[in-house]
Amino acid sequence: MNETASSTAASETRHEHPSRLLQAMAEVVQQKAYGAITIADIVRTAGVSKRSFYEHFESKEACFLALYTAASASALRTLSEALNPDQPWEYQIEHGLRAYFEHLAAGPGLLRALFVDIHFLGDAGAKARREVMLGLSRFMEETVNRRLDNSRAPLLTPTRAMAAVGAINELVLLAIEANEVAQLPELTQASSDLVRLLTQVPLPPLS
Repeated sequence: MNETASSTAASETRHEHPSRLLQAMAEVVQQKAYGAITIADIVRTAGVSKRSFYEHFESKEACFLALYTAASASALRTLSEALNPDQPWEYQIEHGLRAYFEHLAAGPGLLRALFVDIHFLGDAGAKARREVMLGLSRFMEETVNRRLDNSRAPLLTPTRAMAAVGAINELVLLAIEANEVAQLPELTQASSDLVRLLTQVPLPPLS
């Protein structure tokens, strides 16, 4: 292997390390309580050195927060991709929430870590959690207020959207505590009903 090829291979390997470390963190948090996890656990699972870990993350907390952000973005992306713009917003919200709950239910071990352990990361964890909740809140606002009749008056305010997100978050936590993560999709109807109630708009008939 010539010097250029060797340098390129090393660079590609370095770029692979962040994703390998995040995947390792995702595996480890499903096996051990967050407080008991060490960087040694993470690098051993990832198959990289501690030096490589510190090239990408300054601490275990930073790695977990990166995982939390990536996993939350994936869930929100699943929710958004489930929308059908040709349907009324009421049905878009319902379909999106079902996809969201199904996505969460598919990873019960990781779900517990992300919804529960994030509370142990102090101010940094609170900030990350708030950003995720704001993202869900904005999604609801945009979906509800982007109506087929092009009316300008918003149906869902930021405060009410956040109220819906907070309630849904608590329902997920209750399901986790009761070991009923597999039943999360059953929350779809109640959650979409809540959003409609907050807009004070009845469910329209499908044409």
